Amino acid sequence: MTEDRITNLEIKLSFTEDLIEKLNQIVYKQQQQIEFLYRELKSIKEQASNGGSGGGSLKDEIPPHY
Repeated sequence: MTEDRITNLEIKLSFTEDLIEKLNQIVYKQQQQIEFLYRELKSIKEQASNGGSGGGSLKDEIPPHY
């Protein structure tokens, strides 16, 4: 009886360790995505504060069909 309980606990522990490892990988990937998006947002904010890509306002730009 005690042997079965120990075996069941070892099985549960094994599954739990596997789950924790998978969750750690997911958290790591999400952190990479967050950092990438943060850099992208920072770049966009810098472009907007510098007046856009051409240095002028959007009103001064020629529409693409001209």
